[in-house]
Amino acid sequence: MQIERYETGKRMSQAVTFGGFVFLAGQVAIDAPGASVREQTANILARITRLLGGAGSDATRILSATIWLADISEFEEMNLVWDAWVPSGHAPARATVEARLAAPEFAVEIGIIAAAGN
Repeated sequence: MQIERYETGKRMSQAVTFGGFVFLAGQVAIDAPGASVREQTANILARITRLLGGAGSDATRILSATIWLADISEFEEMNLVWDAWVPSGHAPARATVEARLAAPEFAVEIGIIAAAGN
């Protein structure tokens, strides 16, 4: 089996495929730092959609999601965007926790494991 890496930098790849799976690095709102939780979540989900598409997968094939919130009181705000994005009938296994993120301008980070495309 071949390992494929996407958007690889010095420290990490944004996506890696192996053995029928797509592993995404934790995604933050690179294009919306300091924005509201809703805006950051929307920005992250757009990044996830793009990365999954580039790796031959999509949101219907997400198996697991881990969401880190800088402030757990923003849980419902994040869920408003998440719930509208997840395709009906395709909700993945998911965990959401409060954590200090890598930089104070980021309020949300989302990591994804998905099945690769057919």
